[in-house]
Amino acid sequence: MIRVDGLSKAFGDVQALNDASFTAEDGVITGLLGPNGAGKTTCLRSIYGLLKPDAGQASIDGINIASDPLAARRRLGIFPDRVGGFQRLSTRETIDYFASLQGLSKSERAQAIERIAHDLELQDILDRRTKGFSQGQRMKVALASALVHQPQNLLLDEPSRGLDVMSARMLRDYLRRQRDAGRCVVFSSHAMAEVAAVCDRVVVIAGGRVVAEGTPESLCQQTNTDNFEDAFVALVGSTEGVVA
Repeated sequence: MIRVDGLSKAFGDVQALNDASFTAEDGVITGLLGPNGAGKTTCLRSIYGLLKPDAGQASIDGINIASDPLAARRRLGIFPDRVGGFQRLSTRETIDYFASLQGLSKSERAQAIERIAHDLELQDILDRRTKGFSQGQRMKVALASALVHQPQNLLLDEPSRGLDVMSARMLRDYLRRQRDAGRCVVFSSHAMAEVAAVCDRVVVIAGGRVVAEGTPESLCQQTNTDNFEDAFVALVGSTEGVVA
């Protein structure tokens, strides 16, 4: 479970987060949805400890990220908003490196790599150097590196960006399987249809604040709209985003 309590973060005169609070439960896919600059990435970076909030706190399975960051991160699989890579390493070597950082033994790493390669359909590029990979291939390697240790909580920032239709569908199926296994899944997205199709609950962020949360259906009912896109527009209204 991921819990966010009153997170606030400013960059100079820009208030990126303003007393944001929500809870993401185990066995649930929670989507963070908001316009560009709403504060989604700032929120995610604060949850996994890359940014120190000015106020408030985030906890992972009851572990405060600020007071015990290493213990909290062991419970997390983190897919960041910017995907890099080690171009001289193969896909297998890259995933193995991140698995070793999580403390897996050599035999555990080998088994974990085979499992995640099967789940994310990486067999054809498993022993290729990542130099020259397409954006979609780089995204899948980064995702495998984040999830190889089978963390209880998955935190993903725009995970489907750059993926083709079939890869994006595979990703959605994988996230559903993680949800069904009782894991907590949180991801941000700009894709309205993807959020409506995949997420059990949605947290709508605008101007650094949580302006609404609930199931896609309940948010439509709340706004008296017939589809989720209209509900989102009604909820965000004229609220201006901030640079995140």
